[in-house]
Amino acid sequence: MSDWFATLGPVAQALLATGFTWAMTALGAAAVFFFKDVNRRLLDASLGFAAGVMIAASFWSLLAPSIAMAEEMGQIKWVPPLIGFLAGAASMRLADVLLPHLHLFAPEQEAEGPRTNLRRTALLVLAITLHNIPEGLAVGVAFGAVGAGYGTATLGGAIALAIGIGLQNFPEGTAVSVPLRREGLSRMRSFYYGQMTAWVEPIAAVIGAAAVLVMQPILPYALAFAAGAMIFVVVEEVIPESQRGGHADLATSGAILGFAVMMVLDVALG
Repeated sequence: MSDWFATLGPVAQALLATGFTWAMTALGAAAVFFFKDVNRRLLDASLGFAAGVMIAASFWSLLAPSIAMAEEMGQIKWVPPLIGFLAGAASMRLADVLLPHLHLFAPEQEAEGPRTNLRRTALLVLAITLHNIPEGLAVGVAFGAVGAGYGTATLGGAIALAIGIGLQNFPEGTAVSVPLRREGLSRMRSFYYGQMTAWVEPIAAVIGAAAVLVMQPILPYALAFAAGAMIFVVVEEVIPESQRGGHADLATSGAILGFAVMMVLDVALG
């Protein structure tokens, strides 16, 4: 890793790291300039890959450090991870209920949340934006943990998490922009909305990093909170979306590969 990056503060590191994850989303969304449609088999495999990355990141980069830090702080090592994990999942469930949104590939009558007059395109964008909040939060908390000085949190591990999130953001960008193009939007507007879904990641990352630096005792809870939110998103959205197209075996293989890639990244760099 570059020496200059290591000298930056955790908030700046988190901001730059999520700048990378946003760029990967934008790169995936740029597929709309070259294709009006994407092979559904490829898309399902890619979404499966994203699910695998998120599941692996939730354990290797978030829950495992949370358990270790709780023990290091002299707490009952399973209590903060449990509380944080359940709170993270509950927060996403609450957002799921309160915010109108529509999952990818779902018909408009399956829109969730309060009834609204928003168009289908807006509901799709809201769904993926909601999905990206815990990813940004996870990266921010990981860099904040490094800045807090706990031995179980390493800069390499935080970078590995950002790389993993970035890798799975690429197919997500495509999965948003291409359906928007099919809805009748121009290529430029489809790209714009596709990459816009990742704007929340730098915001959530800065908030997460700053919060754990100011309130270090919450760190094990914050790591587990991000894990719980990510697992909720995977089970509620990503896996069902990857299975809708009738290529379940391919999507499952993608998930296994994604888990393996994220595990290797975290162990090798962390």
